[in-house]
Amino acid sequence: MYFRTVFAALGVVLVAAALPLPSTAQETAQEAYAEVEKAWGFVPGFIRAYPEHGVAAAWRLTRDLELAEDTALSPKVKALINVAVGAQIPCRYCVHADTLAARAHGASDREIAEAVAQAALTRHWSTMMNGLQIDFEAFKAEFAQ
Repeated sequence: MYFRTVFAALGVVLVAAALPLPSTAQETAQEAYAEVEKAWGFVPGFIRAYPEHGVAAAWRLTRDLELAEDTALSPKVKALINVAVGAQIPCRYCVHADTLAARAHGASDREIAEAVAQAALTRHWSTMMNGLQIDFEAFKAEFAQ
């Protein structure tokens, strides 16, 4: 038991020592704003409206998942997914911005329409199956054939 405690404490110390010293939320936010401006040419109002203590993390998530081009999904596919999800939740801001992004990455109006229709089809069948309380185990068994 003693060794577990010592190793656990040592692990915490090593992890803490490897982490950079925290800066103030304002400094971190300013660094994020500078990165956003470099990436987009401006800092959108929704980024500035984000709580200062969390904006750097929110930007990193957006940058590293949505904007990165070396991910499994292409920027065009990600933008089409975003338009489809934005249409479903619904988020007019998302639909507007992500339609522009999809077009910028080469998506045609037909591809955008199909992505939205695909999302609508998924929502349609989800509504039917959930509303009718279709047995999930029976559903899985049907598709396992």
